[in-house]
Amino acid sequence: MATDKQKHEGRVKIGHYILGDTLGVGTFGKVKVGQHELTKHQVAVKILNRQKIRSLDVVGKIRREIQNLKLFRHPHIIKLYQVISTPTDIFMVMEYVSGGELFDYICKNGKLDEKESRRLFQQIISAVDYCHRHMVVHRDLKPENVLLDAHMNAKIADFGLSNMMSDGEFLRTSCGSPNYAAPEVISGRYDIAGFFTSGKH
Repeated sequence: MATDKQKHEGRVKIGHYILGDTLGVGTFGKVKVGQHELTKHQVAVKILNRQKIRSLDVVGKIRREIQNLKLFRHPHIIKLYQVISTPTDIFMVMEYVSGGELFDYICKNGKLDEKESRRLFQQIISAVDYCHRHMVVHRDLKPENVLLDAHMNAKIADFGLSNMMSDGEFLRTSCGSPNYAAPEVISGRYDIAGFFTSGKH
């Protein structure tokens, strides 16, 4: 399998995937839509620039995200299919979902009705429970990190701040987005923090 960027009929190719339009741009790189050259299966390819990762000292963050996503197989957690490395970049080949962020959907359409809120809440909590049973905490759950597929099903994404936990121990490092943190976390009461983030919206 090719591991270097190649030109494929005027388009960029990485491995077996032909890269297309840019879906988004972040601090460490960008996300592009990709298509498998044989099966035509559509994916999202997260392109992480190694130099930026090193300069921002987030190598551990990226490693954790990859490690945890490789563990998971759940209908409401974004899937990681493959990681392709080159000397300059890391390519994370992931599940493509067409509905965008839950945050953008709410901004465009207004608040969700009770029935839709309940359905999405159940899906998100199912995914959170799955993570916790695998001893992983997301630590940055918010509408911007919940994606929607074509059928309006929730998919939790961005496990960059996730961490492993041990039985009987509390994680005491505050991180993520303060606007979505439980009041107990802000005040240092980690023993009683619950599902505040999920219920906020």
